[in-house]
Amino acid sequence: MSDDVITNGRGGHGFGRRSVLRGAAVGTALPFLPTPAQARTPEGSPATAPAPGSVSLRWLGTAGWRIDVGGRTVLFDPYLTRFRTGLFEKAFDPATKIAPTDAALVREYAGRPELILVSHSHWDHIADVPHLAKTTGARVVGTETTFHLLVALGVDPLQISVVKGGEVLDFGDGLTVEVVASLHSRNKNHAYFAPGTLTAPPAAPATISDLPEGDTLAFQVKAGSDGPALFLMGASDIADRPAEGLRPDVAMVAVPSSSATHRYVPRLLRALGHPPVVVPVHWDNFETPLRGPVVPDPAMDLSGLIGQVRRESPASRVVVPDYRTVYGGDLRPRR
Repeated sequence: MSDDVITNGRGGHGFGRRSVLRGAAVGTALPFLPTPAQARTPEGSPATAPAPGSVSLRWLGTAGWRIDVGGRTVLFDPYLTRFRTGLFEKAFDPATKIAPTDAALVREYAGRPELILVSHSHWDHIADVPHLAKTTGARVVGTETTFHLLVALGVDPLQISVVKGGEVLDFGDGLTVEVVASLHSRNKNHAYFAPGTLTAPPAAPATISDLPEGDTLAFQVKAGSDGPALFLMGASDIADRPAEGLRPDVAMVAVPSSSATHRYVPRLLRALGHPPVVVPVHWDNFETPLRGPVVPDPAMDLSGLIGQVRRESPASRVVVPDYRTVYGGDLRPRR
């Protein structure tokens, strides 16, 4: 599935990486046609060695992303072993047991990450993180609640970096991560599932209700010294002031399920400086197989979000991602 919005460009941003990316949005509207993903090895990495400094991205469904910078892999909210909770059949069961990780599928899509960023601790963001951390040795960056849950699930505490928002972490060779204090999305009742935070490791979580939100973060990843700045969201709400001035090249924007948050899209786009590329995420049915086609969640107003982006940021290109496409750093399909 794809949708691309390319309209007349806007000035006032100067010349540089952003203006080059924005230049792709100047002129007559063009279709965005994703092509099949590159051939991939069993470890889920490109079949040919990546060029130094190259950046590729792959949507993992829900809010998740795989970012490959040269030979390095960064994951964000990698929820790959999907399991049914009744959520999409209007029979949601908070007592649903957390399913064992599908190791082969996770290896195929996630490869061997060195860094895993976690926005919050609900099951559709964290369920596969313990397995990934224990089998790859990847460093996990997340909230104190994420820390305590992962320790309870057997992850070495020395592998986990606790953050709150405002930190700028340098992982070398131009790869930096800026942590942004953010907010969880809200339903029509202005509430959400499993709020709360942890201050100590609990008993080992067994059900999805044992995984509280534990505060929510966003991240801006600078993908190498010459690569794009990527803004990653795990939920559809934003604290304007912490996000002010980030100016990413590509913004992964979570689609809301309600209008409970006042002017969510206009506030977000203004805070981020009207990004050249906007990618809607967290609009899919994440209980369908990841190897299959994307099935939209009817509760998520994807077309409404695209319409708001068109009105509020007409120079932004909107890319609706697909599971089976590997994209370049400007969110154009790799060929």
